[in-house]
Formats: sequence, C-alpha cells, structure tokens
Amino acid sequence: MPHHSFDPLAGRRTAADPELDVFVWGTVFLDMIFAGLPHAPQPGTEVWADGLASCPGGIANLAVATRRLGLRTSLAAAFSDDDYGDFCWRTLEEQEHIDLARSRRFAGWHSPVTVSMSVDHDRSMVSHGHPAPVSASELIGTPPRSRAVMVDLAEDEAFGGSSTWVDVARAQGSLVFADVGWDPLQQWPIHVLERLSRVDVFMPNAVEAMAYTGTTSPLEAVYALADRVPVAIVTDGANGALGIDARTGEEARVPSLRVHEVDPTGAGDVFGAALLVGTLAEWPLEQRMTFASLCAGLALQQYGGSLAAPGWGDLSDWWTALVSDASGDAYHRSLRRRFAFLDDIVPRVPVSACRRASATIARRADVPALD
Repeated sequence: MPHHSFDPLAGRRTAADPELDVFVWGTVFLDMIFAGLPHAPQPGTEVWADGLASCPGGIANLAVATRRLGLRTSLAAAFSDDDYGDFCWRTLEEQEHIDLARSRRFAGWHSPVTVSMSVDHDRSMVSHGHPAPVSASELIGTPPRSRAVMVDLAEDEAFGGSSTWVDVARAQGSLVFADVGWDPLQQWPIHVLERLSRVDVFMPNAVEAMAYTGTTSPLEAVYALADRVPVAIVTDGANGALGIDARTGEEARVPSLRVHEVDPTGAGDVFGAALLVGTLAEWPLEQRMTFASLCAGLALQQYGGSLAAPGWGDLSDWWTALVSDASGDAYHRSLRRRFAFLDDIVPRVPVSACRRASATIARRADVPALD
C-alpha cells in the first residue's frame, strides 16, 4: 500500500506490528456539495451556489481523514458498478491510497448519493440509497489486524451480537474507537451505552452525549461516560471539547480554533481521525484533543467532507505561518503556547507531505481555496 511521505508513527513501528493502523466499515456516498448559497432554496425557486464539489462521502470522510494524517487505512464498503461507484473507488484507491481489499463491487445496485447545501455556516442534506447487498460480517469476514477500528456505537452490525467483527478485531489487539449519531426516534436507548464495555475511546458530540446520558450539560455528560469507557471525549462545537482518560487520571478541556467557518461537513470525522493519531502516538490527553481541534478547525474552513480533511502539509504550513507571525495579538500568542508541541513534529514533515490542494480531488472541484 503506498504511504504518504510523513508517518507520525514511524518511531513506534516494529516488525511485529500489524500492517494497518486503522480499519473502518460503512457506507460510501457520492457527495455533491453546493457551497456558498445565499439562502436555503424555497419551493418553486432556483438558487445559484458559489461552488460545487463532488467527492466520496459517508464513511469515506473518516477513511480519507485518517489516511491524510499518515495512518495506513483500510476500508470495507459496498460499491456499485455504476459511474458514481467507479468515481468513488478510483478516488479512494488511486488518489487517496486507501486499501480496499475488503471492499466489493456489486452489479445492479446503485451508489448511495447525498446532496449537501451549505448555508450560513450550517448545512442541509438530502440522501438516497438502498441497503448494501451483503451484511458487514459477510463483507468483512475476519477483519484484518490493525492498531484500531472506528465504529458507530449504535450500529447493530458492529455491536448487535455477542461476537461481532468488532469483538474479533479487539481480541486481535485493536483499540476500538466509537462515536454515535443522532437517534431519529429520539429514544436514546440505554442498551447503546451498555456497548461501551466493548469500546476503548468514545467521542460523541455534546447533544448526543447529553441525550444518551440524561444529563443537562456537556461536563455532566463526560463524567457520566467516564464511568463506562476508558477514554471519553465530548465535542461541543465552537465551545471546544472535554475529555477524561480514566486510565491515566487525566482530564482536559480545550477550546476550538477561531476560524471563518465555511462548511461543517466531516469536521467531526476529522476530529476523530486526529484524536486517533494522537492516541496511537501515546500523546498526553490534552495534546491529543488540542491536535484534534486544530485539524477540525482547518477542515471547517474548506468545503466538503473528504475534500476538507487536512494533511500534514497543511498542518506544517499553518504552524510555520503562526510562529513566523510577529503579531502581538494575545490570541495568537496563546495559540503558539498551546500548540508548542508541534515544534517537535513539524521539522520532520517533508515539503512533499500531503496537502489538500495537490494530493486530493479538491483540484477538480469548483470551490475557491480559502486560508
């Protein structure tokens, strides 16, 4: 499998390690992102967008985010043999260098599609698709050995039985990272949280964390979750993130990066991917969360889920610009202190390291580049 030119785990690898760093399973959508709409479309009207981008979405957002941060990533998903499926497969395998050995193409099944419309720092989506032709267990079989797997806690195919592919992966030595999505029925069943006994790191957003735990604040929610899982992280949008590592006794609260937010699509996946990097590198909890907030903040300044995920080249550019800025602004001085740990990493990042504009399909998107 081709690798990016910077490997954040290079100093930790041994001959006995698994070939893969992260294995993920899920649905790949063909995403069409309409960017910069002046307002939401009204019935019977037409609205023109400033930009349009097409890219693999769904679980591909997470797979691309981990790969661009230098992790050896494998994705199991069903792909159609239609043109959308061809586009997604080619982009993920050839351009993003994601291992698709456990993915399959299916004739007569069309690709799931999502249309995302970005308006006033938020987005609305319309999706269409059908269940995959085969189950996760049939598609995956015995999961490959990897340092970590990332799953949805509410997904029955990952946790619905007593010994699913996730349990097999954990028995093989994988750390299990999980988040959870919105419950459309708003029932927030307690059995979902009971699955945390099979998870190592849980990363819900504040709304979902409070709903599942029956608490009234993100702080109360993260304390409730810390009783159930070794590492609990609750993200709270512009308010930052809170975390507890029960294994080490660390507690942390980190602010979000102040950015001009363009499109939030995929920012949560980027946060999770960056947290995974820091966890596998065994950074302190606060550094892991700070790094994740930086990566998510950079993603928020770009359009489109997988399009927006930053690479190490982007991170190096951001840090280099920050430390070379002689501004006396208190906020930027704070950033230089908060991210000082990057001083030990960025010098090792080569000039050719992955950047969104040169190593991704962003170069084919009708979306203006932003700082």
